[in-house]
Amino acid sequence: MNPYIHICGAGLAGCEAAWQAARAGVRVRLSEMKPKAYTPAHHSPDFAELVCSNSLRSDQTTNAVGLLKEELRRMHSLILEAADATRVPAGSALAVDRSLFSGYITERIRSCPNIEVTEEEVTGTEPDTVTVIATGPLTSDRMADFISRELGCGSLHFFDAAAPIVDFSTVNMEVAYFASRYDKGEADYLNCPMTREQYDVFYKALIAAEEAVLKDFDRESQKELRVFEGCMPVEVMARRGYDTLRFGPLKPVGLRDPRTGEEAYAVVQLRKENREGSMFNLVGFQTHLTFPEQRRVFRLIPGLENAEFLRYGVMHRNTYLQSPGLLLPTYAMQTHPQIFFAGQMTGVEGYVESAGSGLVAGLNAVRTLRGEPPLVFPEETMLGAMAAYVSQGGAGDFTPMNANFGLLKPLGFRVRGGKAARYEKLAERALEALRTVPDGTQTQ
Repeated sequence: MNPYIHICGAGLAGCEAAWQAARAGVRVRLSEMKPKAYTPAHHSPDFAELVCSNSLRSDQTTNAVGLLKEELRRMHSLILEAADATRVPAGSALAVDRSLFSGYITERIRSCPNIEVTEEEVTGTEPDTVTVIATGPLTSDRMADFISRELGCGSLHFFDAAAPIVDFSTVNMEVAYFASRYDKGEADYLNCPMTREQYDVFYKALIAAEEAVLKDFDRESQKELRVFEGCMPVEVMARRGYDTLRFGPLKPVGLRDPRTGEEAYAVVQLRKENREGSMFNLVGFQTHLTFPEQRRVFRLIPGLENAEFLRYGVMHRNTYLQSPGLLLPTYAMQTHPQIFFAGQMTGVEGYVESAGSGLVAGLNAVRTLRGEPPLVFPEETMLGAMAAYVSQGGAGDFTPMNANFGLLKPLGFRVRGGKAARYEKLAERALEALRTVPDGTQTQ
């Protein structure tokens, strides 16, 4: 067997897997097709590019993804190290300056003596080589074909959407205001309030707006379009009903205009994209409307009537495996135990979840190379619970899943104090269980 691990893809999962293997003292060859080739959603030559939101979501351990972040920190995650070093104000959420974030990871990977970076499109695996396939939800056609045909992995796909970004200097601050919901924490979110009449105009324009043709992707796949619930295009959400947005991303509850003390009929929130606060993204406004329609419709939002769009929302394909029965809770293939998968391709959904799968896969790739027994994370931890979901599935059809407390084993006893108290107990148990897991520190 070759004395190194080959990692395909330098996204969040691939970089995390490479880092964990390198920390353990193993040689790594990390292959990335950028900058020679780009997917429709990627634009930067840097590693771990964030193509959707710049938020890694809640940083509280009483939130499932917040617990996952804490587990990753304790396992010396490069992704969390980078996020903490490049964070921007976002209340209780962990949001980052996306350029600094990717640059930080790129520098750490390229300067690591145990990691050799090769710029190439990988279209298959090497014989007798421990491999981590982390080519992402936009895997190239040739690699996807290899995975499907040569490895025997029937693949599915769904479509994901990214929100637009506006230039803060073009926001009308006579209308928009900074505030946090229920005045909790810093006033990090920019709020654009709507009256009922303004919302009515916006809503009617949104549901009738023209959508972009998905010409860059397989046209046949459009016939079976599947949209992940956690990242649904705002226009698709709106068509579910007049008040759907008002009970979702445009919920006005707990947001009062400091100038009037009044609660609006609906409120569009924007979050910082960078430390300087010169760019803001529209929270919950993932979309695949045409660019002219985005400009026309989103400028109907009070405060954004003259907004300049620094990036429009885009729609892109996500490819994932039917992982239950295919992968083990180490993210290794059952039929090819020297081949691992990591990232959204496995059915974990989200930046932090992808990094978590890369960490587990990277540590287990090291053990496979060394002939050591696999490392299965306790299902009491969020890392272990996600791996169990990927390998075993849920009650229904297998679909991508974000970190959530429903994945964890029940406590087995009742907790007074409601949901928050129960989540706190689950988090305490998870972090205690994590103490039993080796952290991957170099042993050779």
